[in-house]
Amino acid sequence: MRVVVADDTMLTREGIVRLLTDAGIEVAAQAQDGQNLLSAVRTMRPDAAVIDIRMPPTWTDEGLVAAARIRAEDPTVAVLVLSQYLESSYATRLIKERPERAGYLLKERVFDGAVLVDALRRLTGGETVVDPTIVARLVGRRRPPGPLDRLSDRERAVLGLVAEGLSNRAIAARLFVTERTVEAHVTAVLGKLGLPHDPHTHRRVLAVLAYLQG
Repeated sequence: MRVVVADDTMLTREGIVRLLTDAGIEVAAQAQDGQNLLSAVRTMRPDAAVIDIRMPPTWTDEGLVAAARIRAEDPTVAVLVLSQYLESSYATRLIKERPERAGYLLKERVFDGAVLVDALRRLTGGETVVDPTIVARLVGRRRPPGPLDRLSDRERAVLGLVAEGLSNRAIAARLFVTERTVEAHVTAVLGKLGLPHDPHTHRRVLAVLAYLQG
């Protein structure tokens, strides 16, 4: 796997690079702003880009803008956007147009090298990755009585893992149940929430996130 890393803070950027190289992942280039990132991706044609959400010149959403540009120019490049802030709207904005190979994690989480590498492997495999902290906040937030109240504890657990972008196989491994059991739970959850059943992981993630934010 070849990766480009973009972050305006040198220490953070170097830390991510070190984690990746220690895991045997090639870092093809580094960038400190959106323009240099786009240039590096066009030149190096990596498998994935790890992108800080806030970069020069305004330190607002340059990372999101660059990620969208990368995906528009070459949808085969996976993008993992990192943020210090818990913003669910950023996650849905990132995956709305092309949810496959798009991920959003809190920056603090990627300094666990195993989490970072797992996210990148899932993304380059065509999956979607959403930070579990965001999912937990959306599932647990106060809201009027509704379909979520009809879910069992196990169905809520499955819902959270679906929203994180896990496949049925990955959910089965996480919960120590069979894949067929997970399929039954997913069907029940989507039915109770009034969402169409879609076997494609990234589409069902988008549907679930849209419901949770509604």
